[in-house]
Amino acid sequence: MVKKIILSISLFTLAVLSFSCQNDKKNTKTASKNVVKPVFISEPVQFDSDDPAIWINKADVSKSLVIGTDKEKDGGLYVFDLQGKILKDKTVKNLKRPNNVDIAYGLVLNGKPTDVAITTERLGQDLRFFSIPDMKPVDNGGIKVFENETEADYNAPMGIAVYTSKDAKIYAIVGRKTGPKTGGYLYQYLLEDNGNGKVKATLVRKFGEYSGKKEIESIAVDNELGYVYYSDEQFGVRQYYADPAKGDEQLSLFGTTGFAEDHEGISIYKLTDTTGYILVSDQGANRFQIFSREGTKNNPFEHKYLKTINVSATESDGSEITSIPLNSNFKHGLFVAMSTDKTFHFYRWEDIAGKNLKIK
Repeated sequence: MVKKIILSISLFTLAVLSFSCQNDKKNTKTASKNVVKPVFISEPVQFDSDDPAIWINKADVSKSLVIGTDKEKDGGLYVFDLQGKILKDKTVKNLKRPNNVDIAYGLVLNGKPTDVAITTERLGQDLRFFSIPDMKPVDNGGIKVFENETEADYNAPMGIAVYTSKDAKIYAIVGRKTGPKTGGYLYQYLLEDNGNGKVKATLVRKFGEYSGKKEIESIAVDNELGYVYYSDEQFGVRQYYADPAKGDEQLSLFGTTGFAEDHEGISIYKLTDTTGYILVSDQGANRFQIFSREGTKNNPFEHKYLKTINVSATESDGSEITSIPLNSNFKHGLFVAMSTDKTFHFYRWEDIAGKNLKIK
């Protein structure tokens, strides 16, 4: 009798396990259908992909480039075409742990407007500048940032975003591994010609609050609206004026709930000069949360949560987006997200937008 009972329990357990496995398979299939797939996955970098920037070739947008950091002590800036192929003749190697990268358009050097890629060199405690598209250095070997800081990691630059004002002044806004909770976690530098055709950077302000929970790495600037956003990891997204003349008051704090772990890459998709979407990486969950770029009628700094998208890029740290049509693959813009397998994933905006977001 006991044997029969044990046998019955065993058979019941097997049936439950079988049913559970079948359901798990169904759930996995259902989940996989909701994951947005990239059009292209880039060729891998050597060590550790981290942050991308998109350079728009104004003469021929189909020849635009993606520039991505390889974050290691002997890392580099990798240059990709729009299919994710590495352009070896443009890639810069042997940088000192380059973290994030952004693009400055039309920085006047030697009397000539020059597009420049700017990366934070964490172990060098400086910024590196390279002219685009030839990727030649224009910085005399690097420009020091966060000088005279004595606390550990207070002078280790990580995040970088470029702001171009309406009067054509170009600024670099730089974050670091750690810093004070008040009084200026971010430094903002005015970029100019040093008189010899190279870049010089002059500190114009220190600003930005910090929760103290982890670090501030991802920074994004909305040039048209004049705002800077940054991810205070495990806390939320903070918004300030990008123009130093407008003061250092925090304008908004959003995305404080619903994130699995770190708040990371921030990208801004522009439908018009004033409307669009803000995408923020929910790194630990392999997804991006999307908020309205414009505020509400009653509060211009209220960014409403709109939707979450799951992506195949894993633990995405850095990301970038453009709404400019580039070619037949990216008719409504390109979204690039870093993935922990040493690659960058190239997505169509319409695949990200789905049925409930607008397409330019």
